[in-house]
Amino acid sequence: MLSADTHFELKLATDPQDLRAAQRLRYEVFVSELGGDGALVDHQKRLEMDAFDPHFDHLILIDKTRDRAALDHVVGVYRVLRGEQAQELGRFYSESEYDLSALKSCGRRLLELGRSCLHKDYRGGTAMMHLWTGLADYVLEHRIEVLFGVASFHGTDTAALKMPLAYLHHYHLAPPELRARVLPDHGQRMDLIPRDQIDRKAAMLATPALIKAYLRLGGYVGEGAYIDHQFNTTDVCLIMDTEKMNAKSRAMYAREHKR
Repeated sequence: MLSADTHFELKLATDPQDLRAAQRLRYEVFVSELGGDGALVDHQKRLEMDAFDPHFDHLILIDKTRDRAALDHVVGVYRVLRGEQAQELGRFYSESEYDLSALKSCGRRLLELGRSCLHKDYRGGTAMMHLWTGLADYVLEHRIEVLFGVASFHGTDTAALKMPLAYLHHYHLAPPELRARVLPDHGQRMDLIPRDQIDRKAAMLATPALIKAYLRLGGYVGEGAYIDHQFNTTDVCLIMDTEKMNAKSRAMYAREHKR
């Protein structure tokens, strides 16, 4: 898949060098920037890896002007796992943090998203839109009906995050038939502030851009947040019904063209 910007290429990683470049970018974002770590992280080679990598598809955005030999060419990553792949593996990645019983029994085609990141020099530009376009193509190709995955707030101090967490709980909680629930170990209630005391503007300002983007497309959150001390994050489970997401996207598009 070639993007409109001819120096970008969007594709699934198909060779070890592309996967290593994706893991290098993940290291720069999740380890160097955010202070994360993990059992398979290679600090010497600057690669963020885990045992799930061989089982996932890796959607990568390449800047063809950058140095491929130095593993510097991948500037955006989405790691995705379809329901049938998870069945072969025996589990989804998110099941270490959330009870996914409702999702797994809903009878719909699932896609788990994870490890989404952009090189710091490409944030705020068109790179994220290219990744989302590639993800949309993947969803259509595989007839995905529900997307989900954990997304993170930086840090593990839930007192500092009580406003955005409470806002997500009170205004964007998933319906029961799709509602993932945080596991008790490392779990945290999100209804830390009553609904009538929430400052919605302050809550949105404190919410990461990626989470806000999903909310604009009609996304929900599961019940409870997961405190990930290893990655120095507070995680929420985002859930998107593609039927509702497509309807919301069409409505947003129509509004834009009426201006």
